[in-house]
Amino acid sequence: MFLEALGSAVLGLALAWAAARRLPHRLPARAMVLGTGAAGALFGAFLTHSALGSAGLPVILVGALAVSAASLSLLLRPAERLRRRSATA
Repeated sequence: MFLEALGSAVLGLALAWAAARRLPHRLPARAMVLGTGAAGALFGAFLTHSALGSAGLPVILVGALAVSAASLSLLLRPAERLRRRSATA
């Protein structure tokens, strides 16, 4: 159980770090991104462990990674685009 929590937290932090490094202009502050990644992974591990029982470490880590990615995707802001004005404006 401890290894599941530790592994999922490390995976969540790694995913959040990669997202913050790759998309800094579309994400909020780095501390919020890292916290959300780790918390999402821990919640995903808990959810997967509760649903599947002792299914094995790789299965629980995949569930943690999926929930962490989903929670990080909620932080994304739309890409900046050139705003075109209409002809009537």
